[in-house]
Amino acid sequence: MIYVNDHIDDFDLEAALPLLSEQRREQVMRFRHELGRRTSTAVYLLLCEGLRSEYGITEKPVFTYGPHGKPMLTGHPEIHFNMSHCREAVTCVLSDCPVGIDIESVGRFNESVARYTMNDEELQTILQADRPDVAFIRLWTMKEALLKLSGHGLCDNMKDVLLDAPEITTVESPDGRYVYSVVYGQKITTEQEK
Repeated sequence: MIYVNDHIDDFDLEAALPLLSEQRREQVMRFRHELGRRTSTAVYLLLCEGLRSEYGITEKPVFTYGPHGKPMLTGHPEIHFNMSHCREAVTCVLSDCPVGIDIESVGRFNESVARYTMNDEELQTILQADRPDVAFIRLWTMKEALLKLSGHGLCDNMKDVLLDAPEITTVESPDGRYVYSVVYGQKITTEQEK
């Protein structure tokens, strides 16, 4: 299930801080700016909401981290999740299989960044679009979601990330402020875990 909160300006950070685990509160307070603290807190609370709604889990989640930094729920290896935030919104996805999600604000289009991160076909799609800014962000979130699925972060060759990619769902907010993409991996069965 995918959860989105795009009311970040209305979010009461001080009221929300006591709702965080000690681990998350420490992570939140490392952000220098209030926006980073606000979005990091809001996305954690979305995860809490999802865990309560879908799994009946009411304790504050604590994370362990994979070799590339992907968070996992301590004590619940069967639950997969991923979180992302941007200036306008936060999003969280929970699943019974590995999952990746990315959300980004739609901003001014920068062709030099597109040329550096997109392959020729992707670049043509962007440049021919009615809204190159949205087309770029759609492809960018697809790439990041796929990298987050695997637990890897940004890589040196972003141009090839989507080659042979599984199906990726992309959604543009109704007001056009942000785009998010989500991708699901294969469910790991007991035989695959051995």
